[in-house]
Amino acid sequence: MDNEASALNILFTEFYYWVTVVVMFFIHVGFCMYETAVSRYKNHMHTLMKNTMLAPLVTVTFFFFGWWIYFALPNGPWITGGLIDAPQATPWSQLMGPHMGGGGDQIAPTWARLNGVFWAAFLLFSWTAASIVSGAVIERIRSGAFWIMAVGIGSVWWIIDAAWGWHPEGWMVRLLGYHDAYASGVIHAIAGGFGLGVLLVLGPRIGKFAADGTPRNLNPRNPWLVAIGLFLIYTGFWGFYAACNVPIFDVQSGDGVFYSATNIYLGPTTLSAVTVNFLMSLSGGLMVGYAVSKGDAFWAYSCGLAGIIGASAGNDLYHPIHALLVGGATAAIIYKLHHFVERRFKVDDAVGAVAVHGYAGFFGVVIAGFLLWGYPSSPNTEFAVVNPIGQFIGAVIMFFVLGFVPGWVTAKILAAFGLLRIPKEIELIGLDTAALEDARRDAGVIAAAERDALANLK
Repeated sequence: MDNEASALNILFTEFYYWVTVVVMFFIHVGFCMYETAVSRYKNHMHTLMKNTMLAPLVTVTFFFFGWWIYFALPNGPWITGGLIDAPQATPWSQLMGPHMGGGGDQIAPTWARLNGVFWAAFLLFSWTAASIVSGAVIERIRSGAFWIMAVGIGSVWWIIDAAWGWHPEGWMVRLLGYHDAYASGVIHAIAGGFGLGVLLVLGPRIGKFAADGTPRNLNPRNPWLVAIGLFLIYTGFWGFYAACNVPIFDVQSGDGVFYSATNIYLGPTTLSAVTVNFLMSLSGGLMVGYAVSKGDAFWAYSCGLAGIIGASAGNDLYHPIHALLVGGATAAIIYKLHHFVERRFKVDDAVGAVAVHGYAGFFGVVIAGFLLWGYPSSPNTEFAVVNPIGQFIGAVIMFFVLGFVPGWVTAKILAAFGLLRIPKEIELIGLDTAALEDARRDAGVIAAAERDALANLK
């Protein structure tokens, strides 16, 4: 750091991203609480630990190869160029551990101090993507099968779409004019699509549908914990939004200096505007969700989250009224679509994750193409501008190509080996009950062995 001003800028940015990671932890706390509260008592511990243990598994795999994918694949590769050398993102890089040095000739000195906190912020995005899938499949999936999927969505598939549509040089930004400032598609649409692919193979919970195909409502066991869990997710979303911004960046082209906060593409925005739009989109989702669900608390809270997700693609540029209307429209669409898909295709999405994240994210990316038509997708004037066709293609890539297809294929492979779904007998008595019975049986075997050994001694 060559002077006091640059030192303060770098150290503030480093601390800024560290704080976003702390706040984003609330998202995972909320998901754990929310999913456990939705599950039935006989599955509480299994649901909790299934979602908890994705964190260390995704962390380790994201360290070894997930971070590298983001920097290496923005060209596709071989769409706008080849693989990009990314020495700072390899697990053996000095920048991935404690150091006080620079980044070498290929890496800006500023980045040497920021690599670790950026990695952690993206890692928490990875946890979020995997947790979205976790909620959809509760009470019937094997833990090992889910953890394989969590590593896939958390350390491979979502980070590929981040390289394509979130990286400032991503080929989708360059060629399609793709704009998705707060990850309507990059995280939520892909995770919702992945979850839908898994659910079509996994099948519904026993008893979800009556003999005539009518869906039964398996109510949350702890509605008040659902409310607290979702409010914690709202809280964590502040960190999520903050982590998608750069707090201080010189956005001036040519001579001179002009500092501003920027979006993920390094285009200027303000944290003040983003704050207003976040609250307006949440409000639109909550109000419309309350109305369309006729006061159902579960769906009112869920639609509030969907409202934020639907507006997130353009919340760096929307007028607050845009954010309010998009949030409300998203809530109405996803609520109706969830129940249509459930009835028509017998899809048992236990927490509505496919709708709240997947359908909302898809709609949010598409509607941004109309509301932001003609806006720069990036500060680079040679890149395509935001447009409806580019956003629609981008939404399809996120939801179907990188979401649904990998989820469906992974589930099919696991099912073929008998590794996807728990046995019917265990599902009926409950995963926690089955585990308890195994423990008691093991204890009985040990006690019998001890008695035999004692008898032999005598």
